[in-house]
Amino acid sequence: MWEHILPAGLLDYFTITEVKEVNASDGTKDIEIHLDEINTLPRGYDLAEYESKGFYNPKRIQDFPIRGRAVYLIVKRRRWRHKQSKQEIKSDYNFIADGAKLTEELSDFLKGTGRDPSRYH
Repeated sequence: MWEHILPAGLLDYFTITEVKEVNASDGTKDIEIHLDEINTLPRGYDLAEYESKGFYNPKRIQDFPIRGRAVYLIVKRRRWRHKQSKQEIKSDYNFIADGAKLTEELSDFLKGTGRDPSRYH
């Protein structure tokens, strides 16, 4: 069911760890969907050379509303570190709009309505 609600392809890379209602500043309830990146090394890197070192701080990304309620994706991305050089890498995803805290789909929708997605940072 979630694959019909969340941005296309998101569940190929993340698992839902929690869905909850949270109080919004205006007294309404928002929906938060917490997602953790699946423990898979980014393409092009050798698993023998890299190790998972937990997660980066989560990002809060606004998505399309559901039934008039704001929806936020709380995304935790994995941190990978080279075993010898200690260089860190992470996967690159295109479902997050550049420079925004909105999904790319929502950002495109707002542009199409004449709204400025940059005001939602």
